[in-house]
Amino acid sequence: MDGVALLTITVLAIFVGFEVVSKVSSTLHTPLMSGANAIHGIILVGAVIVAGQATDAGTLVLALLAVVLATANLVGGFVVTDRMLEMFRGRKGARR
Repeated sequence: MDGVALLTITVLAIFVGFEVVSKVSSTLHTPLMSGANAIHGIILVGAVIVAGQATDAGTLVLALLAVVLATANLVGGFVVTDRMLEMFRGRKGARR
């Protein structure tokens, strides 16, 4: 594919992703984060595979950047999910 087609696909994916996520009610955000964490794990594996197959410096730099960003996104997603689940747990010392 040429660069214009890839850019078009990227812009459309960003637009569709934003529209889908913005329509989700707040009660579904924790399950949505769990699904997003699974997707980010798959993205991380793909980025590692691309980094391992890189033949030139430009591809390697972009793949390593993708690995770093996917890792940050995955870890951040788990932190946010953990904090949201902590809100549903009772306080320590409270009767159950």
